[in-house]
This record gives sequence, C-alpha cells and structure tokens, in this order.
Amino acid sequence: MEIKQSASAGTTESSDILITIDKNQSNDIQINLESSVEKQFGRQIRAKIQTTLEKLNVTNAKIKAIDKGALDCTIEARTIAAVYRAANQDTIDWQVIQKWND
Repeated sequence: MEIKQSASAGTTESSDILITIDKNQSNDIQINLESSVEKQFGRQIRAKIQTTLEKLNVTNAKIKAIDKGALDCTIEARTIAAVYRAANQDTIDWQVIQKWND
C-alpha cells in the first residue's frame, strides 16, 4: 500500500498509542518509538508495528509512535487505521485482516 500523505490514529491517553505515519524518502521503514515501557516492551512494540506494515504491503514509511501502555491489539488497530488514512483508502477489508490472527 502506498503512503500518499501524513496521517495518524490513536491518542496519548493511558492504554493507547498514537501512531503517526509519513512517506519516507529513503524507501524503507523507520520507527521512532516513545514509550514509558520501552525498556521492557520496546522491541515487541516495534515488531508489532513492523509486522502490521508488512502485512499491509507498506515498504516506505516513517512512523512516530507515542505509546502509553497499549496492548498488541490496540497497536495493530492504530497502525492499520493510520496506514489506511495515509493511503487515502476509505474501506478496510476486515476479512483479510481477521485472517492474520487466525
């Protein structure tokens, strides 16, 4: 999926994550994470974002993630929403996304 514009999803409230995505000129994925639990879960949070982007066929993006203790399902949902907004896609194929978790 091609990133066409800057977009975000989520909040900085407790138990949530704010994902902001921009097109990356260097044609790769860059993830900048700010989290109070980065030492314990930073690698897992980055991996969840990276895996979600790969499943959506995103190959070049700059991600800024501000985590406030979000669960994996929230990280995935916020990443999906931000990608679809950044790609100007109005509808999400939830059947495909559900198959990821089966």
